[in-house]
Amino acid sequence: MTSPAAPRRYTAVAILLHWLIALGILALIAMGLVMAHADIPPMQRFQLYQWHKSVGLTVLMLALLRLVWRLFHRPPPLPATMPAAERRAASAAHLVLYGLMLGLPLVGWALVSASPFNIPTVLYGVVPWPHLPGFAELSNKAAVEGALKLVHAYGAWILGALVVLHVAAALRHHLVLRDDTLWRMLPGLRRPQAAPLPQPSGSAR
Repeated sequence: MTSPAAPRRYTAVAILLHWLIALGILALIAMGLVMAHADIPPMQRFQLYQWHKSVGLTVLMLALLRLVWRLFHRPPPLPATMPAAERRAASAAHLVLYGLMLGLPLVGWALVSASPFNIPTVLYGVVPWPHLPGFAELSNKAAVEGALKLVHAYGAWILGALVVLHVAAALRHHLVLRDDTLWRMLPGLRRPQAAPLPQPSGSAR
């Protein structure tokens, strides 16, 4: 029995989840920078924290769906022209991205759950969301909250750097190498034409 041919593009569901997660991550980074560095009124800061929590938990759920979908739907292969070292780097970067997409919201959820202020989370002001079990009963909440804040902050910077690297790599493949790496994940984009091979000198015209 012959194995099915590898797909040329990601599925529509994978593409939708990818871009929803990407938009969520960009929104989270923007909100995080404003919360950490901008001088805004306390009520606006509180509302921004609530939105940050809501979007973060949404990204967690979307990332879980994306991971489950990937387990049952074979992704398209990397370009055959990609060097082995670049393949390994791409695989490692994707693993770290998945780890951060899942880990950072979990750390944020634990951070909120361990907070001495015990502020409830209500997703988008509509759906009550529980604290993580065990964190609300900790005796050293302030110390745990401080440690989780550091992990969350440094993880966010790493995630931001990886997003920039991911975008730069995709643009390099599309604009410089002219392969179909970006085409596989963009809906409705025409497949790029491969760059023409150089003609040997002295060839007949």
